[in-house]
Amino acid sequence: MSNSILERFSLANKTALVTGGGNGIGKAYCHALGEAGAKVAVIDINLEAAEQTVKELTTKKVDAMAIKTDVTDEHDIENMIQTIIDTWGTLTIAVNNAGMGVWSDALTMPYKTWRKILSLNLDAVFLCARAEARVMKMNRYGKIINTASMSAHISNTPQNQCAYNASKAGVLHLTRSLAAEWAPLGITVNSISPGYTKTALVDNLLQTPEGKSMLPQWLDKIPMNRMAMTSDLQGAVVYLASSAADYVTGADLLIDGGYCTW
Repeated sequence: MSNSILERFSLANKTALVTGGGNGIGKAYCHALGEAGAKVAVIDINLEAAEQTVKELTTKKVDAMAIKTDVTDEHDIENMIQTIIDTWGTLTIAVNNAGMGVWSDALTMPYKTWRKILSLNLDAVFLCARAEARVMKMNRYGKIINTASMSAHISNTPQNQCAYNASKAGVLHLTRSLAAEWAPLGITVNSISPGYTKTALVDNLLQTPEGKSMLPQWLDKIPMNRMAMTSDLQGAVVYLASSAADYVTGADLLIDGGYCTW
């Protein structure tokens, strides 16, 4: 007989990493995985932010550590993985969440801006996933979860953000491709596509004159008439990281309040 459904959602005895875990959605993922029982490595280029997340997790009696990592740097990624293996002996869950966005008209956007966004949002996801899978395949078990976006499915309006949209569409198809390739290794690869989500970064953007003019237009296109809270995304990451999702791979969970239903 299989374990009960609640037991299958437990992440006890699992080890996880979350890139971009110092703030926003990544921080929420760290808390969700830790509360579900996993040990959590908080990965961020901002060590102070990562350490703050670890401090919060520690108050919840979660075994956690902070690792400063530039996820666009292969050497840094290898060191990240090695630190986790040296400390906990294994890696079972990896959430590749670090990313960035910019509003910019395509006609005037510098090429270096395009490359910066693609490097962090897409190239880094590949580099991290490859390093994670090399470890996971040894145990023939692993859960890789990538942060895509509803912007992988639609072209946002009224803001122009072609680089972000293209990078997230790349994450979506990279996820599917790796899922098919690594299924024989016992590794599942899935993605989560958040809609507009209230984070400190987004709140700051919405305080600008441009942002203030955009918010009503965003809300008008969301059937639930509100932005997501980071807590709205936590159930998805726990599900995909758990044994309840052992037969789920190459999937994308769109969490957008119904935006993409129009």
